[in-house]
Amino acid sequence: MRKTAKRNPGRQEPTAGTQLGTNLRRASPFLTVFVLLLLWQWVSAREIISHILVPPPAEVYRAFIKAMAAGTLPKHALVTLEEMLYGLLIGLGIGLVIGYAIAKAPLLENILSPVIVGFQSTPIVAYAPLLVIWFGSGLASKVVTTAVIVFFPMLVNTIVGIRSVSPKLRDLLRSLKAGRWQTFRHLEIPSALPVVLAGLKTSATLAVIGAVVGEFVSQGSGLGFLVTSARNLYDTPLVFVAVLTMTAISLTLYGLVAYVEWRFLFWQRRSNR
Repeated sequence: MRKTAKRNPGRQEPTAGTQLGTNLRRASPFLTVFVLLLLWQWVSAREIISHILVPPPAEVYRAFIKAMAAGTLPKHALVTLEEMLYGLLIGLGIGLVIGYAIAKAPLLENILSPVIVGFQSTPIVAYAPLLVIWFGSGLASKVVTTAVIVFFPMLVNTIVGIRSVSPKLRDLLRSLKAGRWQTFRHLEIPSALPVVLAGLKTSATLAVIGAVVGEFVSQGSGLGFLVTSARNLYDTPLVFVAVLTMTAISLTLYGLVAYVEWRFLFWQRRSNR
């Protein structure tokens, strides 16, 4: 006698349409890149825009191979990546600490908000030269520039995340005699994590802007310096190589944060089903 497999009534078996939709969502970023490359090649082949302004993909690829073989691209990319990571860690850390303090003490928001908002509303390129004067033309000024630009999104999202914690859940933990550390660990972190990770996504992409702006102001090395050098030589393919490298770094950081979000917010996906 054959045994029939038991089915879990609470579990929905994936249908062919659902699986197809999942595969399409996973492949959509690659399809977007492929379509953009086709459009780029079509514009270049028809010479709608001068090749001096927009070189064909083949020329950009040759410039990429040449820069890789000479070691120019890896050297400058690693410098920019180092500036980004240091600045990102510092900016995120300060944003998290100050954001949590402001969320818990509204008076602190009234005291600090004029300085924070005024500093953030000023374009980074306006006070980047001052950072170079204060911190020198080396690594420190680029790190500070990056930290400044990634600080505000993390600050705002931390405040919103902590203040979005349900008051009823706070009262429940208080009735259970939970301490501040227990409330922070078991309530505030899980509740604020989705909003904080959304801010981290924004900060990760802005980190490239901060590092490159610092390199524009204080030249020496990095992808921003490579763009400036290639522009002065009218080497448009190399400019494209540097810009696409910045884009690749940003997408990689964004993807890492998205993976962390997917990994730690599994409970949110289950509740949305």
